[in-house]
Amino acid sequence: MSDHEQQQPAPSRGKVLEALTRAERKVFTRPAPKSAKAQVKFLLTRAKGSTKALAERLGVSRRTVERYRAGKLTTPQKRLQAALVEETESEWQPQVRAQAREQASTSGGMMVHVVAYFGFTASGSSDDGRERHVTTAISPTYAAQILDLQERGATEEELHPIVAEAIAESYFTDRGTRCQGLVADFTHVQSIEFEFSRS
Repeated sequence: MSDHEQQQPAPSRGKVLEALTRAERKVFTRPAPKSAKAQVKFLLTRAKGSTKALAERLGVSRRTVERYRAGKLTTPQKRLQAALVEETESEWQPQVRAQAREQASTSGGMMVHVVAYFGFTASGSSDDGRERHVTTAISPTYAAQILDLQERGATEEELHPIVAEAIAESYFTDRGTRCQGLVADFTHVQSIEFEFSRS
C-alpha cells in the first residue's frame, strides 16, 4: 500500500457545524482551487511552504504532498480528496468570511432554515413537541454567540441550546412579544441551513 493510500478517516461534524461551514462558503467571491495540484500549491502557501506541516494536516506523507505539487499524482483517493477540499475551503478568502461573520454579529444577523423536533417548556400551556419546518431570522446578538462558539471549537451539543434559544426568541416568542417564559429545545435535526445576509 502506497503512502498516499494510508490515511486516517476524516472526522465528521454535526449538522449545525456543517451548516455554519456551508454558510461561510456561500459568501466566497471567487471559486476555491479545484484540482489536487492547485489545492496542494495553495495549501503550501498557507503552510509557509512546509510540506511536513501540510502532510500532517492531510494525514499523508511528505512525499505524497510533493508528488501532488509536482503533478506526478493527480487523482487523490476519496478521503484525501475530501481533506483537500475541506482544508482548501477552510483557508480560502479569510477576509470575505470575516466580513460576513462581522456583519452577522453586529447588524445583519443570519437566516436559519431547520427541520427538527422541537420540544417546549413554558409557564402556561404550549403545543406539544413535534417536528417543525422553521425559517426565521436570527438576531445579531444570537448570531454573534453562535459564531463565537463555533470559532472557539464548540461541539454540536454545545451549539444546540443557543441555536434553539435563538430560534425560540425570533420564531416562537416573536422577540419576546408573546409566549413569555417559553423555552425551546430541538433534537433529531433532519436538516439545517444558515445564510449570512448579503450587503
